[in-house]
Amino acid sequence: MPFSAILTSPSLRRALLAITVAALAACTTTPPPRSGGATASGASGVPTPPVSPPPPPPVAKPAFARPAAGETIARFNGKQNKGIDIAGSLGDPVVATADGRVVIVSNALRGYGTMIIIKHNETYISAYAHIDRALVKENEVVRQGQQIAEMGKSGADRVKLHFEIRKQGEAVNPQPYLDGKQR
Repeated sequence: MPFSAILTSPSLRRALLAITVAALAACTTTPPPRSGGATASGASGVPTPPVSPPPPPPVAKPAFARPAAGETIARFNGKQNKGIDIAGSLGDPVVATADGRVVIVSNALRGYGTMIIIKHNETYISAYAHIDRALVKENEVVRQGQQIAEMGKSGADRVKLHFEIRKQGEAVNPQPYLDGKQR
């Protein structure tokens, strides 16, 4: 039968079309659908892989680490509370919020009990009050995360850590520094 007869016969044309479609389907691989179910093709007709978005930028490590694991029970207000108070149990670890040098270990400041002050640089110091036992001495160099004390209730009505960050001598809200939003 001549090829022109195949093209004019409806049943033969359907059979040829079915064979052609089956052959093409067997030879072609389809990439997984992109969002929305569509696939993309490049200029050559070859499917292109989906473009993934760039990875998010790395999260900046906070310059100041949280000094104790407990929940915040009193927040900074700049007047009655010049820092934050963190709940805990007697003897819980208190760690240095950042690298620095211990400049004070004392119980001389009324209302703070036994406290430690660390100078981090020419701009920042941190203070840790109501501690039970200091594990560092004045002039000692400490590293961020190093245990410096045990939580207590010296000069307080309950076990807690009173924590302050001072910038150029002025008390600042420690929370943005602990969250990495302030440096």
